[in-house]
Amino acid sequence: MEETLYDGQGHPIAYIAHDRDMAIYLWSGHAVAYVDDENLYGWNGHHIGWLINGVVYNRQGQRTGSIGSQCRFALHATPAKFAKFAQFAKFARHAAFARPALSTSYGQQPLVELLKSGAVGNV
Repeated sequence: MEETLYDGQGHPIAYIAHDRDMAIYLWSGHAVAYVDDENLYGWNGHHIGWLINGVVYNRQGQRTGSIGSQCRFALHATPAKFAKFAQFAKFARHAAFARPALSTSYGQQPLVELLKSGAVGNV
């Protein structure tokens, strides 16, 4: 099963593959991040945020995206998925940051930038 992640305007940005890795893929097929409990790690091992109750938060505690049922805006249609690229080996995980107070408002960082900050290679 896969679940779409939407940005603050309801645009589909990526999807979570509910597999053993809980990998997050961009529509281009690149695995850029994964979920471990509530922590969101880039494939490069960096802690980039949290996924809590279907809402993606950055390290400052601001919303950057969500699953469809948690999105406050009209949802745009999802594009066709490209085939998934082979995943790079995950880098060693850095320690997770302490979770700040979570905001209900969206921050300035777009969801796609947050996710790409965890990518390995050219995305």
